[in-house]
Amino acid sequence: MADIWSKDRLYAFLRPYVDACTRNSYCRVKMEGTLPDDGAVIISPNHTNTLMDALVVLMSRKDRTVFAARADIFRKPKVAAILRFLKILPMARSRDTVEEIAHIRTILQEIDGTLDAGVPFCLFSEGTHKPWHSLQPIRKGVARIAIDSASVRKTYIVPAGIDYSDWFHYRGRVVLRYGKPIDVNALVASHPDMRGKELYAVIQEELYRKMSELILFFPDDENYSSAVAAWEASQPKRPRWPKMLLALLLLPLFLVSAVLSLPLWGTAEYLCTRIKDKAFCNTARYGAKLVGTPIILLLWGLLLGFLCPWYVALPLFCWTFHSYSFFYDWLNLVRR
Repeated sequence: MADIWSKDRLYAFLRPYVDACTRNSYCRVKMEGTLPDDGAVIISPNHTNTLMDALVVLMSRKDRTVFAARADIFRKPKVAAILRFLKILPMARSRDTVEEIAHIRTILQEIDGTLDAGVPFCLFSEGTHKPWHSLQPIRKGVARIAIDSASVRKTYIVPAGIDYSDWFHYRGRVVLRYGKPIDVNALVASHPDMRGKELYAVIQEELYRKMSELILFFPDDENYSSAVAAWEASQPKRPRWPKMLLALLLLPLFLVSAVLSLPLWGTAEYLCTRIKDKAFCNTARYGAKLVGTPIILLLWGLLLGFLCPWYVALPLFCWTFHSYSFFYDWLNLVRR
């Protein structure tokens, strides 16, 4: 079995399309900051929007990035094979099975190999996702991996903040900010008398501080909903009639887009009705776009070619790729 960090021709071939679908999932994408290029890099983003977080981080650089995900989603062999192809490793938690926890030594060896190969490793250090801006506690896993790596090579933890304008509606805005790297070697050297949990706590505290500076932060989690509502109320209000007029003018194009992308958004919205955790809905919409676009391009290409003259078929076919996004853009225009 090939090392997870190794180059793969099929992976490299599919990456531009995957990144294009990710970028197309948002009306605006902004990337800030860079990663160090003189040592091992562990990326530590906040985790608020399920698989979309990893896709946004992946899109930020052209080369490979290895990710971690919770071990229980790897339990089916076919799913595990797909996740490994996508360069995702299982990370066991205390609640997982004995077999999954026992496998952690092998996973840590693969992470070490990834860092030694100069490939960034991305770990969502909160340990679970939650659709809010405020950070959850930082788990010790990222500190443990970083300290082990720093014992044999130059190692950085790069705090990252991902801000979404909307977690539950497709085609919002996203900003990914890479912060100032934490030099793990220097931090360990500055605390020569600390070991184990004490040293982990120092890294966790520093990482929490740096990550919190990169996201829209409401510190009072007990009153989080009230804090968000107060923040939204403080934003300048704009009249709705220009948006509604624009929506009316774009209605014919919306109807065309709705027809062209019906198999995609119909499938996505059906899946969303079956999903209990609504934070996964945009992941479902992304998946429909990723898997379904080649199929509907082929189907509409054949149908339009047979049913319409070329000067009608060609623009409709070209618009098909964008119709899914425009469908949701129009709905968002009416909704907000």
